[in-house]
Formats: sequence, structure tokens, C-alpha cells
Amino acid sequence: MLGSGLSNQIGAAVGSLAFPVLGPAGVVAVRQYVAAAVLLAVGRPRLRSFTWRQWWPVLLLALVFGTMNLSLYTAIDRIGLGLAVMLEFLGPLTIALAAARRRVDAACAVVAAGGVVVLLRPRPSADYLGMGLGLLAAACWASYILLNRTVGRRIPGAQGSAAAACVSAVVFLPVGAAVALHRPPTAAALAYAVVAGVLSSAVPYLADLFTLRHVAAQSFGLFMSVNPVLAALVGWVGLGQGLGWAEAGGIAAVVAANAFSMATRGS
Repeated sequence: MLGSGLSNQIGAAVGSLAFPVLGPAGVVAVRQYVAAAVLLAVGRPRLRSFTWRQWWPVLLLALVFGTMNLSLYTAIDRIGLGLAVMLEFLGPLTIALAAARRRVDAACAVVAAGGVVVLLRPRPSADYLGMGLGLLAAACWASYILLNRTVGRRIPGAQGSAAAACVSAVVFLPVGAAVALHRPPTAAALAYAVVAGVLSSAVPYLADLFTLRHVAAQSFGLFMSVNPVLAALVGWVGLGQGLGWAEAGGIAAVVAANAFSMATRGS
């Protein structure tokens, strides 16, 4: 789980190094191609056998997958890795707390909301477009979770996820072509983007697939709360993106709310 989380955040950090040449859209396009290649090899979807009842959630999942990555990487470019991942993390946190019916979960939701208010508070240096993109990524991640459940019920194995990744990659082909024409890539920028695709898509997917065979879903969900902390550390150490005390406090509140809610499940 630690390897998966670190790989995901380091991949995002490495991908940001290609932003000056490829831009966020170019990096996301390459990431989609890498994700499609890996998931097609693993899932081996039988596309011709899919019915419309199976295809429509796959198409929605592909749309959400591409939008989530594009909004997240653009947010990283504007507001930094730590804050962008923190805002994106609100997606699965909202899903988890919305499904709960305990008073402690309501209290955790209030604490998390307080942390969000601190992060989004008005100030002269605030980049509201970047924050808005982070929240869009959160909404996409929540939709991604719900759609994945539907796809998983209707299509066996990893075929649905592989098909969605393939469709998303096809949609991003014109984006990649346009970026290549207007912003000719360098070998270093392409290498950064490919590494980002491997570390942020291939490694976490395979690692999580293996982990969930041996670790309870509750423990896995609890560890997910560490991802914003890992993102802040990677952004600070690898990219020199520091956080102020208020931002660090807001992130801590959201992470603590999720961790406490997950740790007390079933108690």
C-alpha cells in the first residue's frame, strides 16, 4: 500500500516536470496511452461481446477517467501537488461519509468541512481556478468509484476498466497530436510523461489489485487517507512546493477525519 501511494504521487511529481514542454494536457494524453496499454494487457476485454447495457457505463467511465486526470494535472500545475491531491481526495471521502449513518461520521464530516474551508479561504494569493479544478477532480473521482462498481457488476474481471482506458486513450489521440504539433516534445519531456504513466497508472493498479487480495477493504480505505500527506511530502521534497501552516492544518483535518472514521468502522 505504501509503495502504491508513493508511486502514484512520485509519478504525478515527475509528470509535472514535463509541463513546461508538453503542458498538463500533453502529459495526461501520454498517461492515458500508458494506462490503456497496461490495462489492455491485463484485462484483455472482449469488446465485440459487450452489450449496450455494458457499454454505456464503460463510456461514462472513460469520460470521467480522462476528465479526472486532466483536471488534477492542471490543478497540480496551478496550485501544487499537495493541495491538488488533497482537494481530489474529497471525492472518495465524500462517498465514504455519505454512506455512513453514525454520529461519529457526521462529526468527521464537520471536521473535514472545516479543513476544506481553511484550504479554500479567500486570500490575495489564492488560485481559485486551480482549486476549482481540484474540486472537479474530486467529483470525477467520486463518479469513478460509483461507475467502477457498476462496470464491475456487469463486466467480468478487469475487462470493463481496460475498455474504458482504451476509449479514453482514443479520445486523447487528437490531444496528443495537437500538443505534438504546437509544442514539439523533447526526449526528456516524453520520458517524464511516460514515467508518470507507469508510476501513476500501471504500478498503483497492479499493486492495489494484489493488495486487496490480502488486506481488508477497511484497512485499505484507512491507508488511502495517507495519500494527501504523501503528496505534500513529495511536493515539498521533490518539487520544492512548501505549504503554509494553514494549508497544512486544513490537510491534517481532512486526513484525520477520514482516518478516524475508517478506524472506528465496526466498533
